[in-house]
Amino acid sequence: MKKFILLQLLIAIFVSGCATSPMGRKQFILVDDKQMVEMGVASFQKMKTSAKISKDRQDNKYVSCVANAIINELPDKWKSQAWEVVVFDDDSANAFALPGGKIGVHTGLLNVAKNQNQLATVMGHEVAHVLSNHGAERVSQQMGLEMAIQTTQAISQNQMENQGNQKMLMSALGLGAQFGVLLPFSRKHESEADIFGLNLMAKAGFDPRQSVNLWQNMAAANSGQRTPPFMSTHPDPEKRIIKLSEYMPTALGYQQQAHASGKKPNCR
Repeated sequence: MKKFILLQLLIAIFVSGCATSPMGRKQFILVDDKQMVEMGVASFQKMKTSAKISKDRQDNKYVSCVANAIINELPDKWKSQAWEVVVFDDDSANAFALPGGKIGVHTGLLNVAKNQNQLATVMGHEVAHVLSNHGAERVSQQMGLEMAIQTTQAISQNQMENQGNQKMLMSALGLGAQFGVLLPFSRKHESEADIFGLNLMAKAGFDPRQSVNLWQNMAAANSGQRTPPFMSTHPDPEKRIIKLSEYMPTALGYQQQAHASGKKPNCR
């Protein structure tokens, strides 16, 4: 009876977490927007106190220009937020966006993203993660995984012959979760953010063709440090470029519409 109740509870939780991403994909989300905003704001505040913030006025002006052009293309729910853009003095080629309207860009990215269009590719991608609720989805996946493991432990407690067998079961489940659930979803998030982000930057008037150059630059910068594709949370660069190229006609259409309406960014 106890096993049946635990299973029913777990099923009810998973069913209640169903949602749909902006790209039409079904999602599993257990946390609400308010919780994610609180986590995003708190995390960003911690970063600002622990990491070095760039004082370079030109870099800050440049990054803010690109960010604002993209933010202006967001749906009202997101555009109305008080967005905060911070440039961190860090040599790594990285950028991120957090729920609550927070964007961070490392100075090292400015050496890899050679122009405004390439920088817009990265920033559009990161903002797309937020709009797609990928953070909430990943938190929910982890919560769901932990609940599944706890339920499995409870159900198997009286069935395992000894403690060694139970540890073996948990180890197998953990490995299956790592390579069979969490990482594939992460790659799916990255691919989804690539396309959604390309739409955002193109609608702002940036050149989407430069996204290919950006990821080529990224691949070159990370040469010799690549992890096997099946163990990476990011799509293989070559596969990523192929998908972007296939979608390019649609993105170019958005850019043409943006230019026709007078949107021609000039960030430098």
